[in-house]
Amino acid sequence: MIQTLFNTNYLKRITSVVQPVKQTTEAKAFKNSGFFKISLFYLLFLSSMPKSLAQVPAAEMEALLTEPKNYTVPFAATAPILDGNINETTWQQVPWSTDFIDIEGNKKPQPDYKTRIKMLWNDTCLFIASELQEPHVWAKLQQHDQIIYHDNDFEIFIDPDNDNQLYYEIEVNARNTILDLLLNKPYRNAGGALIHWNVEKLKSAVQVQGTLNNAADTDKGWTVEMSIPFKSLAIWGQEIRPREGSWWRINFSRVEWDTDITQNEYVKKKDNKGKPLPEHNWVWSPQGVINMHYPERWGYLQFTRRPAGSQLPVFALPYSEKLKSYLWLVYYRQKQYYEQHRHYAVSLQKLGLPKQNRITIDNQTNALQLEAITHQFTATINAPDNTAWRIDQDGLVQKIEKKNL
Repeated sequence: MIQTLFNTNYLKRITSVVQPVKQTTEAKAFKNSGFFKISLFYLLFLSSMPKSLAQVPAAEMEALLTEPKNYTVPFAATAPILDGNINETTWQQVPWSTDFIDIEGNKKPQPDYKTRIKMLWNDTCLFIASELQEPHVWAKLQQHDQIIYHDNDFEIFIDPDNDNQLYYEIEVNARNTILDLLLNKPYRNAGGALIHWNVEKLKSAVQVQGTLNNAADTDKGWTVEMSIPFKSLAIWGQEIRPREGSWWRINFSRVEWDTDITQNEYVKKKDNKGKPLPEHNWVWSPQGVINMHYPERWGYLQFTRRPAGSQLPVFALPYSEKLKSYLWLVYYRQKQYYEQHRHYAVSLQKLGLPKQNRITIDNQTNALQLEAITHQFTATINAPDNTAWRIDQDGLVQKIEKKNL
């Protein structure tokens, strides 16, 4: 069940750019984006949707349709030394990401402590550095593939081919204990985690700016360095090696527990039933829902062979991603419809979409189509390059040649 609240500031932002007034540069850019258009598309059909669907709060869609963040990763002529020190020369000119925010976005308070990341790559590996402010650095788990988020941790999620299936997760705590796993598809689609799978030749290092597990002092935080070989992220045995202009989906999460200090030990705070209070989830690109396993919500990682310190290419949202936004809109609506009726809707109209299924993106018209039986569906939207994109009930996104439609 999607659990989000309506983002009124976002609607105000849409309204402000629609009105014929002088617009800011930010507003003009937003108005021209694919995510502005799909937001308007969604708002326009709210009034025409069936009453049963109209009862679902609008933000349960809107929070999942914002444009994810992006990061352009420069090429490293020299690989960083992996010792946890992110102040070495190799990292100096590499741009930092924006600071992490709550997993649900700006509707929740800003995190108590700052987290940010930076990245590099070469012909064999992706390098990641992270800085986590933390006045009390602690970690208990010491065995590989324990559930690391039971400690405070730093997490990486990667989907190299952006199909929403077969993706990777890596967790690390301040002891540099690793959990790495492969998922065949998201848990919401009955996916399973292969915890015994390992990132071959993964290297990681942690430095603590203070003392680990010492509640008597105040720390500055901890830093992580990691090297992920591209060969270890092969899809069905096929390595996906990036090149100039390639882009992946990626996101980062920080799990933070509220603790008390008891007899110089860190102890998780508990509710009146004796259970630990819910953890905080701080992320780079907001998910819009308290669930990291929505790969379509992860940020965009664009590769360039230009070095750090040079003018890096500006990421432009690919046309295909604008098309897919409408597929995800149908997917989320179908899941809600199925929950109420125990079968999928057989027409777009039953999902509250307008009868006119023609969608204009960047002055090009695209047709949105739906086919469904009781427990399966596919939604398809055409692209101007004689291909189409399709999504199914498992969230699998595929590029389809029109001759196969």
